Amino acid sequence: MELKASTRGPSAKSLSTIGIALRMAEAGLFPELVLRAGTRHLLQRRLRESVSGSVEAREREQTALMDSLAGGPIAIDVAAANEQHYEVPAPFFELVLGPRLKYSCCHWDNRTPNLAAAEDAMLELTARRAKIQDGMRILDLGCGWGSFTLWAAEKFPNSNILAVSNSHIQRAFIEGRATERALTNVRVETTDINDFQPDEPFDRVVSIEMMEHVRNHRALFERIAAWLADDGLAFSHIFCHRSHAYTYEHRDPSDWMAKNFFTGGMMPSEGMFQRYQDDLVLREQWRVNGRHYHRTCDAWLERLDQNRDTALRILADGYGSDASRWFHRWRLFFIACSELFEYRNGAEWFVSHYLWEKR
Repeated sequence: MELKASTRGPSAKSLSTIGIALRMAEAGLFPELVLRAGTRHLLQRRLRESVSGSVEAREREQTALMDSLAGGPIAIDVAAANEQHYEVPAPFFELVLGPRLKYSCCHWDNRTPNLAAAEDAMLELTARRAKIQDGMRILDLGCGWGSFTLWAAEKFPNSNILAVSNSHIQRAFIEGRATERALTNVRVETTDINDFQPDEPFDRVVSIEMMEHVRNHRALFERIAAWLADDGLAFSHIFCHRSHAYTYEHRDPSDWMAKNFFTGGMMPSEGMFQRYQDDLVLREQWRVNGRHYHRTCDAWLERLDQNRDTALRILADGYGSDASRWFHRWRLFFIACSELFEYRNGAEWFVSHYLWEKR
């Protein structure tokens, strides 16, 4: 996962070299060791750029970024994000992710035996920190493949859960799984977050790695506050950098992540959401070390490699003759994210949990 933290950027010669290297990586011409070393080199360079200048200058830069985002739509490039991640055939994710299809950071410790257990551990942690109880009305905002929705529907059978996604494929998948499991307390809505307006209040709003696809958090927090019951709480699971927020923009060949996987997205900073407390007040905050995500990405990569032939057949259905290139793009994506979250032993980029209450 690349960063774009400086306006200076690489030289023309460097861009040419990066472009050639990325094309070779997409052709599968580099061993994994080289891909990981190259990712770490890019991370080191971007971090040097991000800390250049005085503390005051960096704070002015961050304030200017927050102000510019607050003047725009809640989310941008929604269709592109859909195409890059959420309209990829479900069988691909069933092949690569764990059994609950949790497409976000899982939780590991020395006793975690496998990806399935790590998925469940993070889902349990999410529910505990969100203070969810049976019988609540729950909004799963940006529900992905329904990992939290379906898990919570089983765990809290007297609760009613509305899952919101901007993907028709994900909606059909979740509804199918709910039917298979005879879960009658799940409803799924497909909508653009810019347009979503529920007609009922919620006791809990849960968002798991959805805020990274949002640009105007101030506007979204205002809406979430309106959706909550008076004593309701909002919980967010967000990957972030320890100090520096930046957006993903496709400007040159070094912006590979923005072009192929994260158009319209951003890397929040750990503390940036404290700027947005007009409507929601931060009640509690936790840090989840980045090595949890590093291990998650490595587990996805291992499953992809173990099922290479099947993955290529699935990707061929969507990408035709480009299937091999996309296979190696997904490999590079998982490797890049793994290295990003392992950087400095998981203390540079990591996951933060936030619990909010209405002001």
